[in-house]
Amino acid sequence: MTDAHAAVPPPLATALAHAGQEAVLRFWPTLDAAGRARLLGQLAVIDWHEFETLRRLALARDADHAPTPLDLSAASTPPCLRLRDAANPLPPATAIAAGERLLASGLVGAILVAGGQGTRLGCTGPKGLVRVGPVSRASLFDVLFGRLRAIQRRFGKHVPLAIMTSSATDADTRRFLRDSAHGGLDPDFVHVFRQHDLPTLDARFGTLLLDAPDHLAMAPDGHGGMLVALHESGGLDWFGRHGVKHLASFQVDNPLALPLDREFLGYHLLSKADFTTQVVLKREPGERVGIVVAQAGRHAVVEYSDLSPALAAERRPDGRLRFHAGSIAVHCFTKAFLDRAAARTDSLPLHLAHKAVPCLDDTGTLVRPAAPNAIKFERFIFDLMPLADRVTVVEIEARDGFAPLKNPAGSAADAPEHVHAALVDHARRLLAEAGVTVADGIDVELDAATILDASDIAAVLPRGTHITVPQVIRGA
Repeated sequence: MTDAHAAVPPPLATALAHAGQEAVLRFWPTLDAAGRARLLGQLAVIDWHEFETLRRLALARDADHAPTPLDLSAASTPPCLRLRDAANPLPPATAIAAGERLLASGLVGAILVAGGQGTRLGCTGPKGLVRVGPVSRASLFDVLFGRLRAIQRRFGKHVPLAIMTSSATDADTRRFLRDSAHGGLDPDFVHVFRQHDLPTLDARFGTLLLDAPDHLAMAPDGHGGMLVALHESGGLDWFGRHGVKHLASFQVDNPLALPLDREFLGYHLLSKADFTTQVVLKREPGERVGIVVAQAGRHAVVEYSDLSPALAAERRPDGRLRFHAGSIAVHCFTKAFLDRAAARTDSLPLHLAHKAVPCLDDTGTLVRPAAPNAIKFERFIFDLMPLADRVTVVEIEARDGFAPLKNPAGSAADAPEHVHAALVDHARRLLAEAGVTVADGIDVELDAATILDASDIAAVLPRGTHITVPQVIRGA
């Protein structure tokens, strides 16, 4: 290490030299004290043993060839229970009763995955702050926290909520919680924890990249980072102290998510599953959702990008796609299963993604590459599925529980206008179930904090009511 690097702590200097990453300090002489502290802070938390694994994986990847196709020759779509389907082996009424008992017992907790930013949507800060209410302009956080409050009010028990943030969203999420009185939730039943970042590596040389002279190019470790970060933050023990035995997880970008649906929870409980997951019927090969498969006695989720076009398009004699169980990132686990998985070091493998990442060249100029130049690493929580002794798959109607916000306005799918339409359609159908009609072209919205189902609507609007102006329907 040169004299210009003398302020670098000796153990870190040794680690950088051993890893061949001294070039990451090439702008050190130009940094002020604050800049040096920022860079040292990032370098100090890197697990250098893990870094060697990341570098080895990055260099072993042949960017000039497609990955070896997965062997799914013996795989199939597993049997699925269908929400609200009387033909299920477990009757819906029985499952609903079991789910209600579970909620009323206070044995259920929830995990909200909220590390994503709203950058692609033209919003700075956490994606949870993006406004989606068709009439109210409520944010994703408002809608999801509101639904949790409605469930707590209905069943008279708190549902402890853990919220996973990222380095990019943690401060703003905590500020939202502070300013909104925790979204109306009891702060004693809210636990915030932050997922880890992993370094982004140059695809050719496996070296650390800088996106500023005092800042490494890092990226969150994916929704699979939930397990390690929750465990390390004391979150699993926190749930245990609240008496939680089952944990439902869901993503912040889906305002229709049904992680605490009574019937879903009932199927999870009655089937004695370690891991229960929701799916929607995948109708077209090009839909960008992973698929749940069964093979050799185990269940797994295969990313849509890992499914060959031929396999994705293959259909059964009844016309359904061979692989039609589209994963929507809504799961329920037993806490005991997550405890066992957290105790293992090999529970969640790393996945590599070849991406275009802005980075500094040797002159300190920020380069925005047009082609992929870097490797990012992620873990996926669904990779726990093969470790489960019993997996239950529950198919829901997409219009009831899946309206993800992923793309900017004007995109072909999963854009703000599609979420808006899905929320209005959902409100119209529940209103119709309660005997309330809505004039054509009129936007209506259900207040998530006071309306769970048609019975809540019936308590405030008599049958035969006709709505002619945009409004938010609020329960009693």
